[in-house]
Amino acid sequence: MPVRGVVFDVGNVIVRWDPRTLYSKIFPDPAERDWFLANVCTMAWHTAHDAGVSFAGNRAPLVAAFPEHEAAIVAWEKRWWEMFSGPIPETEAAIAAMAARGVPMVGLTNMSTETSAGTFAMSPAFARLQDIVVSAAVSLMKPDPRIFALAAQRAGLAPSQLLFVDDSRRNTDAAAALGFDVHLFDDPATLQPALAARGLL
Repeated sequence: MPVRGVVFDVGNVIVRWDPRTLYSKIFPDPAERDWFLANVCTMAWHTAHDAGVSFAGNRAPLVAAFPEHEAAIVAWEKRWWEMFSGPIPETEAAIAAMAARGVPMVGLTNMSTETSAGTFAMSPAFARLQDIVVSAAVSLMKPDPRIFALAAQRAGLAPSQLLFVDDSRRNTDAAAALGFDVHLFDDPATLQPALAARGLL
C-alpha cells in the first residue's frame, strides 16, 4: 500500500536535544564533562525517566553514590531546558506543508511526562500532529513493538501506510521489521526529498 502518513520521533528530529549543551557549561573541561556523562548521568540512567520514573526518584540513589556531584545531577532536571538548542527548521517546514495537505501525522517519543508539555511548546509543529504517543504516559518505550502498534492505531493507518522518521537506527530497524516504511533522520536536508519521493509533499 502507498504511504499515506508519517510518524515522527521528537528529540533530534523536531527539536534538538543534547545533554552536552548543558553540561559543557557545568564542566568546561571536556574530559571532566565526558567522564560525568559516561559514569554518572548516563543515557542508560536517563532511560528511566522515559519509562516513567520521576526525576526526583531517579536521582536520589545517584546523589547518594556521587554526593560530590549533587549539583550537576540535580541540574539534569532543574536545568533540563538548557539541553535544547531549538527546533529543526527543515522538519518544521515539512510538517507545516503536510498539514496543509491533510497528511495524517503523529509523534512517537521516548520522553518523561514531566517534560513533555514544555517540549511540545517549543514549536508550532507539535500542534499540527494529530496525536503524540509519549512513552512514560503509556508505559511502553521504543523499540517495543507495542508502542509502534499504538502509534499506527492513533494515526488510523496500517504500518505499511506509514513512514516512520527517527534518528536512531535501532528504532528504524524495529519499525521496518513491523512493516513501516522508514527514514533514518541523520541529515535534516534529506527529510523533504524522502517525503516528496513518497508523494507526501
